[in-house]
Amino acid sequence: MLRRDPAELAAEAPGDGGDSAPCVLNVGGASKQIALPSHYAGWLHLLLDIAAGPDVDVVLDARKLATLDPMQFDAIYCSHNLEHYYRHDCDTVLRGFRHVLKPAGFVEARVPDMSAVLEAMVSNGMDIDDVLYTSPAGPISVHDVIYGWGAEIERSGVDFYAHKRGFTVKSLTSALERAGFAHTIVSASKGGFEIRALAFKSEPTDEQRKTLGL
Repeated sequence: MLRRDPAELAAEAPGDGGDSAPCVLNVGGASKQIALPSHYAGWLHLLLDIAAGPDVDVVLDARKLATLDPMQFDAIYCSHNLEHYYRHDCDTVLRGFRHVLKPAGFVEARVPDMSAVLEAMVSNGMDIDDVLYTSPAGPISVHDVIYGWGAEIERSGVDFYAHKRGFTVKSLTSALERAGFAHTIVSASKGGFEIRALAFKSEPTDEQRKTLGL
């Protein structure tokens, strides 16, 4: 359920030179208090979540994005959400992303890097319950990254917080290509346990290349 039409909202948020602001749909971002990357500064930020909340603009299961009107958003930002879907459901979500993006739109997605996690576990002789790294929220174990943050699942009692699939650079690239994205750039972070993907419906524009550092 969209509370208001994105085009109407964008028209009320003037960009440089009086043009309407571009619109980014933040899928599963939990709260607008969690900052988006700086290249979205000045954009209209709409938040999608499966449950209603004070910051939520679109109350919808992301697997049902194809039920919305097409070509509404300039970008989709999706950070550590895709791993919460089974493989076939993730494919549905990605096709939904493409459906609601404008012709020159793009997806920016971040997911855990299973290759890096498993390599660290084996090379360091770690047990699955050992702490892999410490986040601002507390210690994160190998088990947390693979299966979902146990503390959050226990506290909330919500099974959706569990992880239902994992990604490598190759598998995320393949998933985006299956969804019909024409141009993908997928890479693992240096020294971290995260994969970042950019996927475009068409060749990225010069402005997008400059803004996104391509």
